[in-house]
Amino acid sequence: MELAHSLLLNEEALAQITEAKRPVFIFEWLRFLDKVLVATDVKEKQKKLVEQLTGLISSSPGPPTRKLLAKNLAALYSIGDTYTVFQTLDKCNDIIRNKDDTAGYLPTKLAAVACVGAFYEKMGRMLGSAFPETVNNLLKSLKSAESQGRSEILMSLQKVLNGLGGAAASCHRDIYKNARSLLTDRSMAVRCAVAKCLLELQNEAVFMWTAELENIATLCFKALENSNYGVRVAVSKLLGTVMATALMPKQATVMRQNVKRATFDEVLELMATGFLRGGSGFLKSGGEMLKVGGSVNREVRVGVTQAYVVFVTTLGGQWLERSFATFLSHVLDLVSHPRATQTHVEAVYSRRCVSFILRATVGSLLGEKAQIAAAKEICQAIGKQMKAVEAVVNDTSGENKSGAADIAASQHVMVCALQELGSLVQSLNATASPLIQEASIGLLETVTSVLLHPTMAARLAAAWCLRCVAVALPFQLTPFLDRCAERLNNLKTSPEAVSGYSFAMAALLGGVHQCPLGIPHAKGKVCIAEDLLRTAAQNSRLSLQRTQAGWLLLGALMTLGPSVVRYHLPKMLLLWRNVFPRSLKELEAEKARGDSFTWQVTLEGRAGALCAMRSFVAHCPELLTEDVIRKLMTPIECAMTMIIPSVIKAHGAHLKASAAMVRLRLYDILALLPPKTYEGSFNALLRELVAEFTLTDNSANTTTSLLRSLCHYDDSVLLGSWLQETDHKSIEDQLQPNSASGSGALEHDPSSIYLRIPAGEAVPGPLPLGVSVIDASVALFGVVFPHVSYKHRLQMLDHFAECVKQAKGVRQQAVQLNIFTAVLSALKGLAENKSTLGPEEVRKSALTLVMGALDNPNPILRCAAGEALGRMAQVVGEATFIARMAQYSFDKLKSARDVVSRTGHSLALGCLHRYVGGIGSGQHLKTSVSILLALAQDGTSSEVQTWSLHSLALIVDSSGPMYRGYVEPTLSLVLTLLLTVPPSHTEVHQCLGRCLGAIITTVGPELQGNGATISTIRSSCLVGCAITQDHSDSLVQAAAISCLQQLHMFAPRHVNLSSLVPSLCVHLCSSHLLLRRAAVACLRQLAQREAAEVCEYAMSLAKNAGDKESSVNITETGLEGLLFGMLDRETDRKLCSDIHDTLGHMLSSLAVEKLSHWLMLCKDVLAASSDMSTATPLSSGKDEESEKKDEMDDDTMFTTLGEEDKSKPFVAPRWATRVFAADCLCRIIHLCDNADQAHFDLAMARSAKLRNPTNDLLVLHLSDLIRMAFMAATDHSNQLRMAGLQALEDIIKKFASVPEPEFPGHVILEQYQANVGAALRPAFSQDTPSDIIAKACQVCSTWIGSGVVSDLNDLRRVHNLLVSSLDKVQAGKGSSSQLYRESATTMEKLAVLKAWAEVTTAYSESKPKRTIKNTDDDDDDYGTIDELPPDSLITLVQPELPTLSRLWLAALKDYALLTLPAEFASQLPPDGGAFYTPETIDTARLHYRNSWAPVLHAVALWLNSTGFTCSEPAEAAALSGLQKRSTSVNLNQASGATPSAKSLPEINKDRMHLILGVSIQFLCSPRPEEPIEHVTACLQALHTLLDSPYARVHIAEDQLIGVELLNVLHRLLLTWNPPSVQLLVTGVVQQIVRAAQDYLQEKRNTLNEDDMEKESCPALGEGGDSGGLIPGKSLVFATMELLMFILVRHMPHLSTKMSDSPSHVATKTRLSEESARLVAATVTILSDLPSLCSPAGCMTILPTILFLIARILKDTAIKSVDNQVPPPVSAALQGIKSIVTLSMAKTEETQKQWTALIRSTLACILEYSQPGNLSRVQAKCYQLLLSVFQHSNRALSTPYIHSLAPIVVEKLKAVERNRPASNTELLAVQEGIKVLETLVALGEEQNRVQLLALLVPTLISYLLDENSFASASTASKDLHEFALQNLMHIGPLYPHAFKTVMGAAPELKVRLETAVRASQASKAKLNASGHTKMN
Repeated sequence: MELAHSLLLNEEALAQITEAKRPVFIFEWLRFLDKVLVATDVKEKQKKLVEQLTGLISSSPGPPTRKLLAKNLAALYSIGDTYTVFQTLDKCNDIIRNKDDTAGYLPTKLAAVACVGAFYEKMGRMLGSAFPETVNNLLKSLKSAESQGRSEILMSLQKVLNGLGGAAASCHRDIYKNARSLLTDRSMAVRCAVAKCLLELQNEAVFMWTAELENIATLCFKALENSNYGVRVAVSKLLGTVMATALMPKQATVMRQNVKRATFDEVLELMATGFLRGGSGFLKSGGEMLKVGGSVNREVRVGVTQAYVVFVTTLGGQWLERSFATFLSHVLDLVSHPRATQTHVEAVYSRRCVSFILRATVGSLLGEKAQIAAAKEICQAIGKQMKAVEAVVNDTSGENKSGAADIAASQHVMVCALQELGSLVQSLNATASPLIQEASIGLLETVTSVLLHPTMAARLAAAWCLRCVAVALPFQLTPFLDRCAERLNNLKTSPEAVSGYSFAMAALLGGVHQCPLGIPHAKGKVCIAEDLLRTAAQNSRLSLQRTQAGWLLLGALMTLGPSVVRYHLPKMLLLWRNVFPRSLKELEAEKARGDSFTWQVTLEGRAGALCAMRSFVAHCPELLTEDVIRKLMTPIECAMTMIIPSVIKAHGAHLKASAAMVRLRLYDILALLPPKTYEGSFNALLRELVAEFTLTDNSANTTTSLLRSLCHYDDSVLLGSWLQETDHKSIEDQLQPNSASGSGALEHDPSSIYLRIPAGEAVPGPLPLGVSVIDASVALFGVVFPHVSYKHRLQMLDHFAECVKQAKGVRQQAVQLNIFTAVLSALKGLAENKSTLGPEEVRKSALTLVMGALDNPNPILRCAAGEALGRMAQVVGEATFIARMAQYSFDKLKSARDVVSRTGHSLALGCLHRYVGGIGSGQHLKTSVSILLALAQDGTSSEVQTWSLHSLALIVDSSGPMYRGYVEPTLSLVLTLLLTVPPSHTEVHQCLGRCLGAIITTVGPELQGNGATISTIRSSCLVGCAITQDHSDSLVQAAAISCLQQLHMFAPRHVNLSSLVPSLCVHLCSSHLLLRRAAVACLRQLAQREAAEVCEYAMSLAKNAGDKESSVNITETGLEGLLFGMLDRETDRKLCSDIHDTLGHMLSSLAVEKLSHWLMLCKDVLAASSDMSTATPLSSGKDEESEKKDEMDDDTMFTTLGEEDKSKPFVAPRWATRVFAADCLCRIIHLCDNADQAHFDLAMARSAKLRNPTNDLLVLHLSDLIRMAFMAATDHSNQLRMAGLQALEDIIKKFASVPEPEFPGHVILEQYQANVGAALRPAFSQDTPSDIIAKACQVCSTWIGSGVVSDLNDLRRVHNLLVSSLDKVQAGKGSSSQLYRESATTMEKLAVLKAWAEVTTAYSESKPKRTIKNTDDDDDDYGTIDELPPDSLITLVQPELPTLSRLWLAALKDYALLTLPAEFASQLPPDGGAFYTPETIDTARLHYRNSWAPVLHAVALWLNSTGFTCSEPAEAAALSGLQKRSTSVNLNQASGATPSAKSLPEINKDRMHLILGVSIQFLCSPRPEEPIEHVTACLQALHTLLDSPYARVHIAEDQLIGVELLNVLHRLLLTWNPPSVQLLVTGVVQQIVRAAQDYLQEKRNTLNEDDMEKESCPALGEGGDSGGLIPGKSLVFATMELLMFILVRHMPHLSTKMSDSPSHVATKTRLSEESARLVAATVTILSDLPSLCSPAGCMTILPTILFLIARILKDTAIKSVDNQVPPPVSAALQGIKSIVTLSMAKTEETQKQWTALIRSTLACILEYSQPGNLSRVQAKCYQLLLSVFQHSNRALSTPYIHSLAPIVVEKLKAVERNRPASNTELLAVQEGIKVLETLVALGEEQNRVQLLALLVPTLISYLLDENSFASASTASKDLHEFALQNLMHIGPLYPHAFKTVMGAAPELKVRLETAVRASQASKAKLNASGHTKMN
């Protein structure tokens, strides 16, 4: 391939390769040329190039090659010289004129045609002189060409027109005349080409939209008959555009000719004819039209519907805004026309079309403001219709003959208008609130009035609309329900009212699950429904409606879920039982009596009851116990045995529908229950099911709608594109072949008004009853079949074959379709149950059935048969069976010549592989592949090619790596076909794309390799992708994109992003949904890895936006801006979630570098909310200016209605996009937080900006951040308010501590306090939903606690908001009028309490900073309040504390009860707690879980400061006020005791138990997703609590509590290891140990007082006399266990287990600062432990403790840079000191042991401290020894002196060899000498000489001689001086002993004397120099 990359075609290389590879080589060269031509100077090579290229024209190039060839030739001429261009043009014209009509010559002709088109497109008027001849030539050959030629010629003509523009006017008529007849061509590709050609023509040809307007319309209608999707899209585009141009011509063309413009009415009239009449003839007059029968052609109607949308889109959003009223009334008139509603199904289809027109225009072209205006218009239209209806209903005189017809017509208008209104409000969400609040619109009155419409369809539509409004504005839900209930009650006697209002209530109840805040529990009113059912029999005029209404409401109530239904279950079971006869006898008896009306009511009642049951089973699975199922089965079994046909015979066919409804409901509920429960009834049931779908009793040929969903989604390519997902899906569904497809409507099944809507549908559309029953029977058959015996299976399969045989013609097709769907459903059920099909005869029967259908002429049946075969192979799972099936298809394919069997059996092979996988079908792989490759080359039938390639793709996919051997032949076939198959066979190209993708996946990561074969495979794949990318069909392009996406995954280096990204950006604006989806999915993957490159290449597209080709709206906001814009237009869920992901990936990799850009993007999106809402703007000068500017923009926007507006429908960002932007804002803050500290430091940021102006730091944009958060927080939309408050909270948290450099002592956020207050205030208004209030409280507490504002008066603004909400909390449970579920109130109240708790804890944390104290003694941290400065936060909290403390304790008690395990549920108070009701207990738990921790901390603080001393007598009274119920749930009240009976100690004990219980329960096992703040708050609370003397006594008295707490803390550390948690844990442990110490001390003191006179005193403390500590009961043991765990985590080598393990590497590393603090804290606690033990106990633990301390000393004493003593070292030495000075160790028994221990420890430490070690430790150690040696008790110190003095001397002697290098080392030596001096002083006179004999030689050895003195270091000199001073000092002190020592060692004496002399000499010198200076 590399050889093809040259400017001129490499002809030698071309000659050397095989014939088959040449086309690929040529194509690759043309691709290369296309890239380089633009950048190359081609002057000298142009001649040769032109020769080579024109030579290729006659070499029969394939379609992609000719396209590229033409493009290159035209490009070459437009870059180089043009003097030979006419020659080349003539050459092409000659080829086109050639009379040779053979197939071989065709490609050459087509290439010439393509070249002509490309020349004119590129060079246009330069070739002007030659164009008449060219055009005539093309038109002449058009007449004789075959279909491929016709499309190619028309495409060329389109290009000629495009290039010449107005200059081609002379030929316009000719082209028009020749082209228009082809609009009804046989070939669909030709129709598309004509439509595109005429679309180009209408740009300049004025006659098309003036004189010829009607003819064009007629032509288009004809073209739409029998069209496919592609033609409908192209023709509707032509029709819509021509009509739009006729109405608003383009300025330039109007200027040129004086034309008569069409009026709006004329244009609409023309469109309407197509919609109502179809293509045949015109409406002469209304009357005549009605006489002519025949229905409207559906394809025409769907096409015209699309044309309406094109028409409006072309005219633009602003046009629609101005003309909406006219347009609406026109569109609604379409559905009221009798032609549109001849049958019910047709009426539904027409409604669907009109709804589509409204949704596609109003929904996407209008911004939110305009949508609100449109909603008003629709409201008025509904009101007008309703008035007319009421006039007819009230007209008793009967004069109005056509009244009934009017009402029937009006229902369809109502349905369309109400559906659109509902959809509008739902898409506007909370932004629609003005619609409800403005009384003048009267939306609610209008909609509710339709609930009384005489027809059911209109009533249901009104109910649905109300549901939409309630879901969008949840605060309306409860009032709506109340209003409907009240009216239902008042109008009980009107059948319409009963029906309408019950529909509305059912719809509203069904909408509750979409409202997170729900409805009050009491609104689940069962009584209304019961009442309706009870009174049904009283009045025959109403009995039917009341029965239906009652059951409908009960079904809707079931959707509220188990928490509501639980209470009504017994009643419901009773109601269900009573509807059906109790026994078979009763059943027989009832058949005999009753008239047709009572039977109708009975059947409706039973259908309703079954429907409510189904709703119960579907929505309350938790309540389905075995007992409940048993009770449900009684009525269900009765329903199964109730044989209805006899009743219908007796009472007439009008009961058929009711009977069918009963069967539908029965099948529905059985499908949800486990089949085991109705095993006994299988036989009867299956008989019924089989009769249902084999149409035994059904004369209509109804087919099921499930086949599509049971076949594979990918197979849709075989069945034509109408099954693919498109934007037009909702109307294209009407054209599918199964019965009533796409005619879903609410009136077919009213229960769907409360069920969940299937994903992807806007309005529920149940299919007509006839289809639904068959669907339900098929689905149930699939559920039951796996549980049936083999014998029955065989019978059924044989019966199916018989049924197929019996039926004929159309009926046979219908029966077969249903049977196949059922069989597929059964096989799927078998596979899901992992069961087998059965023995040989069952398989045989099934095979016969399936194989017979593989040759069926109906492609859908062939498809289903292939699928069934695959599933059978999967279920049977035996190699022999699979081999048999495969062999059968092989044989068939070898012999068969007809298209049908070749397609069917090739699919069979694909499906076999698909379901059995590569391993199971490996042995057939070779044969399958060779057969399919051969079939794929069958050029005579594109259908065979499609099916065989599709199967091939399935095989490649399922075989995986096993396919590797066949990759090359497959690839070369794929490339050959891509280069030769005509582009009009789009299905073939789609399958080729699928094969290519499958091959890429098979080769996989190998594609990165560089071997020759891999390079070839890779370049073939890239060529394949290039060809498919360039195809004109959207689905083929989508396949190409997914291939490139796969390639990029495996071999990213080889995918050229610079060309891929721009093409993806162009596809984002495609009109085809699947192409947009593919493009976004690909961008999402690219952005994950290379976001920066993607954005860059997309921007390059914006720069070249001047080119004609790129029609993409990328502006300076880049791809990100385009994607944000798409979020406003797109409704497809998958697409939107991918866009979110793509933007997310781009954000996370680019936002920090391009901060301004991303913040601007978010700001622009969010700015839309300030236009919409009435929020108060931020007050500052510059904003006002910008607002003026905005106003000006508005004016200019309306004055410039130019062309450019139409092309880009500009819509302000919708609320969902704004919410996403607000989330992005939070993510940006978070990303900056992880990036660089300078983002949150103004001073650093400013200096960084000065250093490099491109530096972009977040803190510099703070005002923007605040403004954005403010805009979002004050919007109409609740979701946006939530997001805004969240952003505000993040901003406060991150920026609270950023200082303002210009005003020291102030922080940067202070200037924004007004904005914060203004953003929070609206959230506390009366009608704010609970979740927003809760969030706002959170923000308030963050703001108050952040310490930004220190001035109390400023804080008061925000603080008052909290105070007001606290009053609400006190108001109690039932007081306020409730709109939402009780748990919403719980959430709100707990959020308020949590906010107050956070403020309180914030105040306590800010205290120690202000009262600066020694923080070692934690006891005084929280002293009395008086010490605080007066303006501190406490003055805000203080007044509320009595109330708060009470409420906090109540909340904690609730929380404690709610955390009880399920088995203690019976202990919960029956009427709920202080803040929750028993019905909403499950949702309430979550809210408590979120807020208990800060509350616990606050309670601890309160108890610590005052709480334990006040008993709160008011508590009980206040609480009973809090319960608005008779029983007061008191905090501290045993059952039956009166509140006042409790004494303060008891109350306190209860509080302690509560707090400790909650803490221990939580710390035992915090869930891993628990926020760390909860853990820290809980630990801080414990720490605070244990500060108070009461709590200390409480925990020390009962030692087990302490032990339990320690064990729990130990468990906590096992799972949570952040250092902050560990530090807090050590703090709590220390508190527990201190508490125990104090308690023991008290005890000892009292004992000592008693036992002064007695001699013996009992051993107090742990360990008693024996010294044993019992694990689990011993506090000391538990503490040591926990501390050891911490130590080993930070210093693993302390544990022998760890240090002996092979993975352990013994290295000494510096501990991090946090670890050092932790270890120090641990050591401190360790050294406190001995004081808790008896002397014997001490001896048990001391060895461990001392060993640990010594080891820690050794390991942490490392030289530090700044010579600081590490915290662990000082803690260790302090610890040893406190252990040594313990007074307890004086008992005789332990004396010896004790002494030995301490001695060895100190010896150890001195051993460790080699001179290299940290000398400071040594110094400290000597000081320690000094204190020991000087101990007043001689008996204690003597043994130490004996054992330790020799070590000291050794150490000090060693210094001579290793002199000190630094001051610290020197210090250590000095301290050592001090110890020795002390010893000398302590010694008796007779031992003096020996002692001095140790000291003096050591000191003399430190002296330096004169030579070395000069070169010595300062420390060394200092030592010399020190030694000399000391000697001079000792001599006089002990003269006698000194002389003795000196005499004994003359060499010492010499050294000493030399040193003294030298010293005196230097002193003299100094004196002398001093004198000279003075002189």
